[in-house]
Amino acid sequence: MKSNAILGLGLILGLGLLSGCASPQQTEQSLEQARKLFQQVKEDQSVLASAPKDVIRAGESLGRAERLSSYWGNDKDVIHYAYLSQRYSEIALQHSEQSQNQTRAAKLQLERERLQLALREAKLLSVQQQGKWLEEQMIALAATETDRGLVMTLGDVLFDTGRADLKGSANRTILKLVQFLQLNPRRVVRIEGYTDSSGAKADNLRLSTDRAQAVADALIDLGIDAKRIQVQGYGEAFPVAENASNRGRAQNRRVEIVFSNEKGELGHAR
Repeated sequence: MKSNAILGLGLILGLGLLSGCASPQQTEQSLEQARKLFQQVKEDQSVLASAPKDVIRAGESLGRAERLSSYWGNDKDVIHYAYLSQRYSEIALQHSEQSQNQTRAAKLQLERERLQLALREAKLLSVQQQGKWLEEQMIALAATETDRGLVMTLGDVLFDTGRADLKGSANRTILKLVQFLQLNPRRVVRIEGYTDSSGAKADNLRLSTDRAQAVADALIDLGIDAKRIQVQGYGEAFPVAENASNRGRAQNRRVEIVFSNEKGELGHAR
């Protein structure tokens, strides 16, 4: 619509300018310009595809101008139709350019949508990979499923005999535990301490509590919210082996990490 309005205005102005006298030279120049422009548009496949009607009109106007040029005294009419032919050719070129711009815009939009889809797929894949990684981490933590939930057992090798200070060899295990809790912000843990039956019960209870608290303190120092951690000492209660042998006592000296489910619900305490 806009092109047609421009064409109408252009034609009026052009015809006004053409209303004066025309020489044979001007006539031939107008014809030649119209021929060149028409030749350009009719050989351009993109123009033919996007503005076929304008190309046809340009050809018809040019044909009429050429026929009139063979008659003496029709120079003004020849220039008039040659001018029309040029304008239609120019409009055809404009339509072709607009069409090509629209095609490019459509391709860019498709490419943008393709990239957005690829980004969403990448994010989904990342989540899936992260889920698999978490599963692997749980296995790496050597946690086992019990009636209290997932339980990870830390042996007494992480502590010197009779002491509650974590040894340097505990760092790797503690870091894995921290990573797991960071990636599972809704999970909470209960850290339970146990000893063998050597020594007084009161001392064993205190030692078991201190060892559990040492693990909790390490987690808190590494950024885990204290509200997510419970500490419980059981002393020599709940042995997992007999206390008559060194091996059995070593098994009983332990710290257990009880994990909540994904909703933050811990299993019952002992």
